[in-house]
Amino acid sequence: MNEQQSARPAETPGDEAAAQYLTFLVGDEVFAMEISAVREIIQHGAVTPVPLMPNFVRGVINLRGSVVPVIDMKSRFGWGRAEVGKKTCIIIFDAIHSGERVELGLMVDAVSEVVDIPGSKVEPPPQFGGAIRHEFIRGMGKLDGRFVIILEPQRALDIEEMAALTEQGHPA
Repeated sequence: MNEQQSARPAETPGDEAAAQYLTFLVGDEVFAMEISAVREIIQHGAVTPVPLMPNFVRGVINLRGSVVPVIDMKSRFGWGRAEVGKKTCIIIFDAIHSGERVELGLMVDAVSEVVDIPGSKVEPPPQFGGAIRHEFIRGMGKLDGRFVIILEPQRALDIEEMAALTEQGHPA
């Protein structure tokens, strides 16, 4: 994601413009993130573990000569370590850290599809009792009679927070 995209305000629930989202599974939950943040999707392959990282950092991959950290989304949400299966994928997306573009890999159980969700079909995140931290959620998209959790990737995958957890030796 470039600085222009990260600087634009998040679409507020109720805006009429439809946005495109990539939907994916983590455990039994369906999540979505704006497709504009996604660079590519790759099949899960060899991940090199890195010592002294929090449990949610599975390691790094070599992506065309670049070292890309891989975040286990199930572990990041505090749901335990994900098992690698036939449909396990890594979503490569751009995050911004200190004004620089940084590639991150998100390990998910399966990638579903790209969907259009109009702003009028996005509700604010619940204020309590969610399966993941409230600030990780941009909204709840209504899609075919069910809810899809729309992630706020700059918060759910905040590089500064994850680095602080690493320095503290925190497991998750």
